[in-house]
Amino acid sequence: MGDKSQNSAEQWRTRGEFKTVLGHSIFVVDEGAADLPTILLLHGFPTSSWDWQPIWGELAKQYRLVALDMLGFGFSDKPNNRGYTIHGQADIVDALVETMQLERFHVLAHDYGDTVAQELLARQLEGSGNGIWLSCCFLNGGLFPETHRALLTQRLLLSPIGGLVNRLAGYKGFCRNFSSVFGDNTKPTEQELQTFWQLININEGKHIFHNLITYMRDRIQHRERWVSALQQSTISLGVINGSADPISGGHMVERYRQLNCRLDYLARLPRIGHYPQVEAPAQVLSHYQEYLKLVG
Repeated sequence: MGDKSQNSAEQWRTRGEFKTVLGHSIFVVDEGAADLPTILLLHGFPTSSWDWQPIWGELAKQYRLVALDMLGFGFSDKPNNRGYTIHGQADIVDALVETMQLERFHVLAHDYGDTVAQELLARQLEGSGNGIWLSCCFLNGGLFPETHRALLTQRLLLSPIGGLVNRLAGYKGFCRNFSSVFGDNTKPTEQELQTFWQLININEGKHIFHNLITYMRDRIQHRERWVSALQQSTISLGVINGSADPISGGHMVERYRQLNCRLDYLARLPRIGHYPQVEAPAQVLSHYQEYLKLVG
């Protein structure tokens, strides 16, 4: 259970299609019979829907899976401007749900996708979001700005010299920084690193890192709205957390509980880092499937 052998970026591309959503070309993978229960998967920064491959095959046996590359990521359009916002990404996801006529579905989110999910959850609670959420499960991500321990590279990208930092960044630095958020015994392979890097660089995507990173400001600006959504949720919420993650590991879970956010399921993965679905796919699958059974 769980698959560490992965398709190449090119193979993954052949499994999806491009949809025009709010004027942008968005890459979407939609697999599984239409009559199966549906899971919508939201990826993290700075990667793409390709992240879900290690758990995809097993989940697809029982569920229809829909994953997109959000604007600025993977194969989707990557406008080179400062217009990226979490609300904008949520608009795209909401529009895609409407376009694809997804009526009832579960949500599985990671990292940047967690924050997009928080905004979408707030819309669900307001009655303004498209479709009906059956549940939402969060993998590692910055749900609370006060516990998000950004890497130095991320802080520099957000600073006035972000554009310069971006131009100077290369593959070697990416490998060092990216690997640092994984568990000690679950580091990404060279093949995985090369594919992550390839997907980042499609359509010169590396050169917009300093534009995408502005989501860290969004988290501060909209903290009350997004934390309130977790506290007041009428929708089942679960957390599967790699505790060894220096960015949003065990300390994030403690804050989640301190704030009395809704928590219907919690799984702690002690030696796993920021990318649990890549580092420990079998464990993530087992816990997520157990959570879905509880949700019913």
